[in-house]
Amino acid sequence: MKVALIGVTGRVGSRVAAELLSRGHLVTGIARHPDNAKPQIGLDLKKGDAVIPSSLTPLLSNHDAVISASRFKTSDASALLAAVKKVGVQRLLVVGGAASLLVGPGNPLIETPDFPEAYKPEAQAGIKFSRSAPC
Repeated sequence: MKVALIGVTGRVGSRVAAELLSRGHLVTGIARHPDNAKPQIGLDLKKGDAVIPSSLTPLLSNHDAVISASRFKTSDASALLAAVKKVGVQRLLVVGGAASLLVGPGNPLIETPDFPEAYKPEAQAGIKFSRSAPC
């Protein structure tokens, strides 16, 4: 498959890229600063920004799937969806952290006693965005 991966330089995106490449997929790694990514065989690095659909649209065409691993607070879900629809890609996968997942009624994972303190600042930013976004 030919996969466009938004957020290739991030914690999740870099790991997703490694897995895709290990399985023989061709990956277009998209990031605001693609020079921060490690060059690899099968990885084509491109500059793009998840909040600017005009920068994504030409990068997403001719792919079998798009994966977004960009941080919630630095992306725009509506813009991403519009760009994917415009180029006709049929598969969109959005990956991210689990902090906002509910482990019980009204009880997100981030509020459990075992959630690591070190991850709370980034997780809280993502939760604020996802709670304010329309479904």
